[in-house]
Amino acid sequence: MLINTANLASLNTGFNASFNSGFGAVDPIYSSICMMAKSSGKDEVYAWLGQLPGIREWLGPRIVNKLEVEGYRIENRTFESTVEVKRTDIEDDRIGVLSPMFEDLGRRAAEFPDELFAELIADGFTSTCYDGQYFFDTDHPVASEPGGAVQSVSNFGGGSGEAWYLLDLSRSIRPFIYQERIPFTLQRRDQDGDSNVFEEDTYQYGVRGRCNVGFGLWQLAYASKQALTPENYETARAAMSRLRGDNGKLLGVKPTHLLVPVALEGHGRRLLKNQNDAAGASNPWIDSAELMVSPWLG
Repeated sequence: MLINTANLASLNTGFNASFNSGFGAVDPIYSSICMMAKSSGKDEVYAWLGQLPGIREWLGPRIVNKLEVEGYRIENRTFESTVEVKRTDIEDDRIGVLSPMFEDLGRRAAEFPDELFAELIADGFTSTCYDGQYFFDTDHPVASEPGGAVQSVSNFGGGSGEAWYLLDLSRSIRPFIYQERIPFTLQRRDQDGDSNVFEEDTYQYGVRGRCNVGFGLWQLAYASKQALTPENYETARAAMSRLRGDNGKLLGVKPTHLLVPVALEGHGRRLLKNQNDAAGASNPWIDSAELMVSPWLG
């Protein structure tokens, strides 16, 4: 291929097509689990977390639920991945060999939020959320009524094995947040004036994006490191369904999804898909939640 501006632009168009093909071939799970938030600055503050009132009968003056000035903050992070192409490979028309590399780069960019989310949820046992407690904890502070005594509420079932998670994904608000500042796009350094071209006879292509993940409402997620058995699954569902808000009223939490690592996929499928349990009796939990499996958890 003759190296000139027009051919390099055409080549970049082809590489972008391969990148977009790989990006579109991925079916990530983060967009189903996380509340998707657009960011317009270096960070965003979610002051409304924990300040979502219930509905009450209007018998007197309105009770105003004030949003705190300081809230849970998610700071955007910058991510990149770069590949290098020999100029001689372009001159020798080895485009067919290079296209799969750009397709894989697109795939990795589309999968990356799932990887980022998996790190977040694994850190939920040691990282704090909006109420100052670990996201998965046994002592989240909840008031029995406005101005009433504070009680400790748990969304962690204990144990020391592989963690599995029950999630309520039936609402617009989710237990986790994916915050996007700049979507991942393909960039290039292929001009004669670029140092890599002049000094190393190579072209560079890379993806760049700005985003981050964070914790939403802990009430919509329950974690357990107990064995994934029908008994422990039932306990987790019951604990979530009984959760109350600061007004003492039930929150109406409905566990809709079971998220597991690959190591627990078989347990999850037997629990949610088998018609009968291990003893041959009818399985009461069949299709009680949708199974989600993440290869990034573990």
